[in-house]
Amino acid sequence: MCGIYGILRLDGASVSQDVLRSMAQMTVHRGPDDEGVHIDGPLALGMRRLSIIDLAGGHQPLTNEDRTLWLVANGEIYNYRELRSALAARGHRFSTGSDCETILHLYAEHGDDFIRHLNGMFAFALWDARRRRLLIGRDPLGIKPLYLTEMGGRLIFASEAKAILASPGVRAELDPVALQSYLALGYVPAAQSIFRGIRKLPPATLLIAEQGRSEQRRYWRVPAEVDHTLSEEEWAARVRARLEESVRMQMVSDVPIGAFLSGGIDSSAVVAFMSAHSDRPVKTYAIGFGGGDAESYYNELPYARRVANLFGTDHHEILVRPDVVSLLPHLLWHMDEPIADTAFITTYLVSQFARRDVTVILSGVGGDELFGGYRRYLGGHYQTQLERLPGWVRRAATALGERLPTDRHSPVLNAMRLARGFLSTADLPFEDRYRSYVQVFSADAIAELLQAPVTANEDVLDAAFQEATSSDEMNRMLTVDARTQLPDDLLLLTDKMSMAVSLECRVPLLEQELVELASRMPGTIKVRGGRLKHIMKTALRGLLPDDILERKKRGFGTPMGAWLKGELAPLLRELLSEDSVAARGLFRYPAIARLIAAHEANRVDGTDCLLTLMNLEIWARIYLDGRNAVDVAEELRATAP
Repeated sequence: MCGIYGILRLDGASVSQDVLRSMAQMTVHRGPDDEGVHIDGPLALGMRRLSIIDLAGGHQPLTNEDRTLWLVANGEIYNYRELRSALAARGHRFSTGSDCETILHLYAEHGDDFIRHLNGMFAFALWDARRRRLLIGRDPLGIKPLYLTEMGGRLIFASEAKAILASPGVRAELDPVALQSYLALGYVPAAQSIFRGIRKLPPATLLIAEQGRSEQRRYWRVPAEVDHTLSEEEWAARVRARLEESVRMQMVSDVPIGAFLSGGIDSSAVVAFMSAHSDRPVKTYAIGFGGGDAESYYNELPYARRVANLFGTDHHEILVRPDVVSLLPHLLWHMDEPIADTAFITTYLVSQFARRDVTVILSGVGGDELFGGYRRYLGGHYQTQLERLPGWVRRAATALGERLPTDRHSPVLNAMRLARGFLSTADLPFEDRYRSYVQVFSADAIAELLQAPVTANEDVLDAAFQEATSSDEMNRMLTVDARTQLPDDLLLLTDKMSMAVSLECRVPLLEQELVELASRMPGTIKVRGGRLKHIMKTALRGLLPDDILERKKRGFGTPMGAWLKGELAPLLRELLSEDSVAARGLFRYPAIARLIAAHEANRVDGTDCLLTLMNLEIWARIYLDGRNAVDVAEELRATAP
């Protein structure tokens, strides 16, 4: 695990090592253990290393036997032992024990198709000195981030956008198209980034730069064909076997390793299989919030403790009341881009807690996307039930839904909020219904909010649906999730928040073969009779107790809605005051004032919308105004105590 960065002069001019120093300084947190560079005429490669495998010999950049290939890589290759054995049998000589060295030899053996042989999480840059070509690649699911820009005859890339911004001649400017995507989704989807002129390399993409130009190639897609030949028992057996193998593969490490544990199905399964393959108690880490009823609703410590006791883990818990005003500027600097998902706060805090003991952590991220864990996957089920009712009953239910509360901070209120959301979209086509589940601001609300809406906006969700060609509704949603929310919300915040404290986070539920297995599974196997994650619960029966398998899903977030009406209300009023909005010049203040009033009166749950706007303003003060995150935090504490 590390941070990588580099520059290729497309005009062939030489690059000075000096240009890498400022990029390196921006990524020290990603790799505090080591630093390396390689300069070859128009090419400069750099890295900051967090040592995980082959602590003494895994220095980067790595090179091959005749020093004609050079590599910097971020991540882990889980099948490197099998690859290494096969390559050694064909005469390749390895100089280190690093898992990433296999990338060099695979390229020498297979050419550009080498990337299809890798099983892991990775972002890399490989320089072919003989052919004067640079290859930049990202793993199939986008677990590891990579930003790049082409300007002034240079191709500049880095694990984090802030490293690119540290390059000479690169300025932080807001991209108006990406802004609209952010308002719609609460994150910025690839290939966009919030910065004008800087983009993300999409997942499953290989960029090749040679002869003064670059091209991108997509090397993997979520399989669209569904297999209807297997029984439920056969699917369950395959899921359990592949998940166990994925966890086993991802436990390889030369440094201490642990697991996040919420007591949910995904993290509990990871801990169960880790325990089966470990000769000592697994270190587990859980987080809860102290405070009132809203905080208690998000407190999963009793469930985590239950699983920890079941498998005899070395369990660690932390109960927090975070200083959110001070945290947000710090975390948004690390995120590079604004985000409205409060899980980035929780992920940072539990990562910081775990880093005291371990350098590698395993997480259950991805299980909901693969096996139907989100309530939006029940839309088709409830739609079928609703259509069986007489027309007058459906109309009455829709009218009743409009009167349901929108609060989310208790089980009953949250159920009513979800019912209201479903009833309001029940008659929409599938794609529009999905959009309504995941969007923050609607298109009409964005047009009302922005001072200068962009007419030629890119519709990333529409493009993802165009790619989702399966006849199976659940498969289509998995394909869309894998192109949007999964890499650019959940995985991005997981990477950035864990690496902020120099912690490598692995996600065994997103191992490529397991993803392909899940994508071929019929939706009726994943979700049955309104039971989310039906097949995963079936697969884990006997390994996990029923009270863990059947517990209601709860997001890995914070009670932000309650905080915005209480202790964070002064922060909201400062960040979204008429003066602040006017000074930023992006939004019409009356639209924001109406949103705040409706939220405070409980007419709408404006939590996601308000946090989207608040985090954008904090991010802008840091990146657009060129201010230090510490200074912004002090300012906010002074004006919103």
